Amino acid sequence: MTKQHQVEDQIHHEVYLGLGSNLGDKRENIAQAIHLLNEQVGEVLRQSELYVSEPWGFVSAHDFVNACVCCATSLSPRQVLRATQRIERRMGRTRKSHDGVYHDRIIDIDILLYDDLQVNEPGLIIPHPLMHQRDFVMIPLRSIISEVRGESQVKR
Repeated sequence: MTKQHQVEDQIHHEVYLGLGSNLGDKRENIAQAIHLLNEQVGEVLRQSELYVSEPWGFVSAHDFVNACVCCATSLSPRQVLRATQRIERRMGRTRKSHDGVYHDRIIDIDILLYDDLQVNEPGLIIPHPLMHQRDFVMIPLRSIISEVRGESQVKR
């Protein structure tokens, strides 16, 4: 599915990220997040079209704008998580979703896939455990990746 890139004696991994925004200028929020990902995570290799969706898991009057990107990164999965959380805070996100309780948010960045790696650690599960249940993730993701790991292959 994915491959590592050797660039200037440094190994780069492919990390797929899902982005969403349902507050403020949603399209601009996604564009700003992609710019910051390019600076702080790694070069954005591929980017999906924007996808508009209703809120998932909670009721809100505000629809989401979603996208997926693939970045080449030399960061570890945990470092990618820290970088995406810094970007969320920098853009004004103040609350994280916990225990399935979701809220409106200016930006949300989720790690979907990292090479073919499987991670199950506190606060970090890769592949993202809910991505196959979410059209707002899978539709944009399928537009930038040739094969998405099937749900039956995801270990939980």
